[in-house]
Amino acid sequence: MLNKILPVAVSAVALVALSACGSSSAATPGASGGAAGGKAIVMGFSQVGAESGWRTANTKSVQESAKSAGVELKFSDAQQKQENQIKAIRSYIQQKVDVIAFSPVVETGWDTVLLEAKRANIPVILTDRAVDSEDKTLYKTFLGSDFIAEGKKAGDWLVKDSQGKSEVDVVELQGTTGAAPAIDRKEGFAEAIKAAPQIKVIASQTGDFTRSGGKQVMEAFLKSNPKIDVVYAHNDDMGLGAIEAIEAAGKVPGKDIKIITVDAVHDGMQALADGKINYIVECSPLLGDQLMDLAKKVVAGESVPERVVTEETAFTQEQAKAALPQRKY
Repeated sequence: MLNKILPVAVSAVALVALSACGSSSAATPGASGGAAGGKAIVMGFSQVGAESGWRTANTKSVQESAKSAGVELKFSDAQQKQENQIKAIRSYIQQKVDVIAFSPVVETGWDTVLLEAKRANIPVILTDRAVDSEDKTLYKTFLGSDFIAEGKKAGDWLVKDSQGKSEVDVVELQGTTGAAPAIDRKEGFAEAIKAAPQIKVIASQTGDFTRSGGKQVMEAFLKSNPKIDVVYAHNDDMGLGAIEAIEAAGKVPGKDIKIITVDAVHDGMQALADGKINYIVECSPLLGDQLMDLAKKVVAGESVPERVVTEETAFTQEQAKAALPQRKY
């Protein structure tokens, strides 16, 4: 009798096991199945770091939007190191989250870990920064600004401001080496100033998107270049650091040396309103709501655009004064 029961029992166990494997492989994106059965979506989010006011506002936007949308957020700070970000993404894969979102520290070197996520059937969303990969199937969409357009806006303003001048010497405070905004903002600016041959970039160096980095590099620029007409900083924080260095050198920022920055965070806008910065190109950090909407769609298996560009503007001194009272970041 026992010999007859055992084969039946074994067959039943095997059938259950096969059924479980089948349901797992047929599940919607995200191995945890968080979107199924009414459970909260689980998102693994890896942030670049906390190097600037913009980044802090971006993190707050993501965290608050996740809470409002009922998304369970697993958050990690990469402290501006790619190896930390790759480690975090692999941890999210092991935890079988429903969706992974991250803002890449640099553009290159992501194919291997993104392929791991793809094989685990976990969709990936890029936020704020892009990756340089030929395989566009490794991520579902990229949500963020057009950094080349930002650089071009900065350059266009300078071209207009420099009309009638015989020579305009510019120093450039670049973002983190290899980061998409640093590469693209430099490219867009260079393209725009081609229209005005009197504008020359006489020095260009990274300040790592930090205020301290901007101050340190600007101090070196002031020592090595007796004539500087304009500072083009890839973000507000480096521009604010440059202001400190310019004032310490006995010059007046905004007058003796004009300053153009990108971001439009509160401290930068205040400096613009005060006349210490001359022009700011906006790069909004408030991506949280759009990110949660995209996350819900990709987890549900819906199609989303490959590129989602945020709408942004630029500010003069008077426009900054008008915008500051309602500014959210």
